[in-house]
Amino acid sequence: MRLHFEKISHQYDDVEVLSDISFATSEGEIITIIGPSGCGKSTLLRLAGGLEIARSGKVLQSGKLPQGSLNPLTYIFQDFALLPWRTVRGNISLVLEDHRLSKTQRDEIIDDVLSRTSLGEFANAWPRQLSGGMKQRVAIARALSVTPAVMLMDEPLSALDAQTRAILMDDLVSLWTREKFSALYVTHNLDEAVRLGHRIVVLSRRPGRIREIVSIDISIDERDNYPLEMTQYRNQLWELMRDEALAADRELVHG
Repeated sequence: MRLHFEKISHQYDDVEVLSDISFATSEGEIITIIGPSGCGKSTLLRLAGGLEIARSGKVLQSGKLPQGSLNPLTYIFQDFALLPWRTVRGNISLVLEDHRLSKTQRDEIIDDVLSRTSLGEFANAWPRQLSGGMKQRVAIARALSVTPAVMLMDEPLSALDAQTRAILMDDLVSLWTREKFSALYVTHNLDEAVRLGHRIVVLSRRPGRIREIVSIDISIDERDNYPLEMTQYRNQLWELMRDEALAADRELVHG
């Protein structure tokens, strides 16, 4: 399934946050979205997921859902959103319980995603027992359990320390290599953007407009072998957004 953003504009009261956004996703592609603070990155994700309706323009879906898909779209947030009174297995089970699945079917799905995210030995652990990185693995496993067509990832690693963030980026690369999932991935971190994105949508300062869409032709699972090229991509992104990022920072401080 593909998402099509067609001339999306949006505002809150008198504040225009997005203007004339048009692009489309492709199956098996991760699109990362970057831009200065307050440029509408997370708003764009909420519009994609139907949590808000754009003031003008449309978000359309086309194509077939993956086999076994229970939800076309699913979110992964930065705050993990785990229920503390449920175990790891119970938190994953939560999103399956409203679907017409037998207990055996639910257990098979949960066992599969626990294995894919290396969480099998932690199935009966409580969220309070887990590190931040492990909690986010549970959130990723929960999202994968419904076989979404597109995952909507809102700064999923921003609450983690640098070492854990690097480990989870490697985990996401491994997951994508095994099974080519699709995602819209919002981040303020340029290293994440170039490590994970097939294409990188660079938004301008508010109201967010598309300044440029940067394509990275190196396969995600081979990028560690091209450090110079990846640094060049990162520098290109920073050149595109540096002046506006600094201006947005001053606006947040003095506004």
